[in-house]
Amino acid sequence: MTESPHPLLPTATPVLRLDDDLVQVGGVDGRAGLRLHPAGTEVTALLRGLDGRRSERTVRSESVAAGLPLEVVDDLLAGLRGAGLLHDLAAADLLATDPGPAAAARAGLELPAAVPRAGTAGRWRSRRQSAVVVDGATRVGTPLAAVLAASGVGRVHVRDRGATRAGDAVVGGATAADEGRPRALAAADAVRRASPLTDLRPLPPERAPDLVVLCHPWAAADPLSVALQRAGTPHLVATVREETGVVGPLVLPGTTSSCLRCAEARRRDDDPAWPRLAAQLAGADPGPSGATVTCLLTALTAAVQVLALLDGADEPGAVGATLELRPPDLLPRVRRWPPHPDCDCGAAARLAAAGA
Repeated sequence: MTESPHPLLPTATPVLRLDDDLVQVGGVDGRAGLRLHPAGTEVTALLRGLDGRRSERTVRSESVAAGLPLEVVDDLLAGLRGAGLLHDLAAADLLATDPGPAAAARAGLELPAAVPRAGTAGRWRSRRQSAVVVDGATRVGTPLAAVLAASGVGRVHVRDRGATRAGDAVVGGATAADEGRPRALAAADAVRRASPLTDLRPLPPERAPDLVVLCHPWAAADPLSVALQRAGTPHLVATVREETGVVGPLVLPGTTSSCLRCAEARRRDDDPAWPRLAAQLAGADPGPSGATVTCLLTALTAAVQVLALLDGADEPGAVGATLELRPPDLLPRVRRWPPHPDCDCGAAARLAAAGA
């Protein structure tokens, strides 16, 4: 027997009474809504009880026991689904919710974003089972790790061997009191503040991360990026260079997307002196950079890309491209990085074969 879905009407959805017999669900600020008539206290109780904790089978039976005709219950649920107001959770999504009232409340807020309205559940469960490594406890990396943990990613490990500097402090990241502490520990505390039950431990050698986020300014020249490409590990750049936030490329080894070395080869084509410049950029220990709003917007933009990958939604926008956030407007500009024919990642050959 197929498991009955667990219908969820998000707590943020307005349920407004227009008169004694007319209720409006949603439908404010240009969003989809549904008006129900007649709608007495039994209908209101049914709406408020759609918390995702009970199966639809249970909702139907309890509503009938409360005095609502079965056809009214079914029409109401169908109408909510048709208006895109209802989310169908799977029982396994609920099992993946952390225990405790605070964690359960937070999951209730995150679930609507992780579970599509079309009725295909499982994204929340996928997030809870995922492991992301953030390389660099920077003013972008630490807030990004905290956002991912708060968004339901089950394991978030931040690695960094440096010590926290005064300039590393940022909203959602390291604090002024962390100065002098190991950056990795300061980042772990920031993640723990956002989501106390997230697993912060390093991954065991036998488990590969689902994604590595490279948060140092010039990660393409880092040997780590080469190792990730060879291991087939997806990786994403998320950093601030001077005053510009940069998210991408998101590299999915073995697919048609270009790699970081493809982008480096393109830079070399444009400027023969680039390898010498890149070596100096990668070898330096840059100080903290970027205004607070730039760093946080970069972290949030990167989080959207990470969650899109983990959720298995449409291809993230940063695949084969960078999303660049430049002051003062900070509106994302897309910069494409096509595969380079001289790169040994094989992306150019795969693309040519697909075109043929």
